Amino acid sequence: MTFLKGLIEECFKMKIKFLSLASGSSGNCYYLGTEQYGILIDAGIGIRTIKKHLKEISVPLTSIYAVFVTHDHADHIKAIGHLGQKLHIPVYATQRIHEGINKSYCVTEKLSSTCIRYIEKEETVSIKDFSICAFEVPHDGTDNVGYYIHVFGKTFCFITDIGHITPIAAKYICKANYLILETNYDEEMLRMGSYPIHLKRRISGPYGHLSNNEAADFLAENFTDKLKYIWLCHLSKDNNHPELAYKTVELKLRSKGIITGKDVKLFALKRGLPSDLYELE
Repeated sequence: MTFLKGLIEECFKMKIKFLSLASGSSGNCYYLGTEQYGILIDAGIGIRTIKKHLKEISVPLTSIYAVFVTHDHADHIKAIGHLGQKLHIPVYATQRIHEGINKSYCVTEKLSSTCIRYIEKEETVSIKDFSICAFEVPHDGTDNVGYYIHVFGKTFCFITDIGHITPIAAKYICKANYLILETNYDEEMLRMGSYPIHLKRRISGPYGHLSNNEAADFLAENFTDKLKYIWLCHLSKDNNHPELAYKTVELKLRSKGIITGKDVKLFALKRGLPSDLYELE
């Protein structure tokens, strides 16, 4: 019993590395790893860029054990063919997401059965120390999921594209220690911007994207002391600014007595540049 307790305590002490390689409508890719190996969430940027950013943090592609795909839009799957077919890294997604990947114009190297791995929503997949569970999110891809990941006693929730927060998404958000959540647009910037009306409606609709205010309201109303870090992701180039997204969430949290930097750490991820490397204990 004492040995088991000590083993559990050691697991909780182990560091997990998190890096956003890119986060926005031009491309999305995130790394989550231990000292020895890791996984990618999405691969919507060029393979050379992925290699470069991982090399900068001393992570070889040979240590990537899997790629998990949230949906089949081009900004999430650009390098999937290279990773799967040329580098033989297993690509995990629902059957419908895989069908969308196979039909996508941006995936020139089609995945064969040797690298395709099918997952079901709300069923857990284990990859060494990682337990990964996909869950439904409302968006307008062929099929769409977020990911809830448990590793070394730490829980992560990735939601990169979501039209509105459903009870299912809320369940996983509220269990997370580390949350990557979309804040795609500022409502006033979108309304006053140059996008055609049909695109504005798509973005702000229930199967489009999440606004700064929608994310801020949810976080303020549902905050728990389990939550240690929040990263705001998938910011629009034309309808948002990192400082604006950050300030919107910060002020809404403060209105509920939640102080960023003290009660929770808050960051707005960069669109076309890698984030800092976060080593989480």
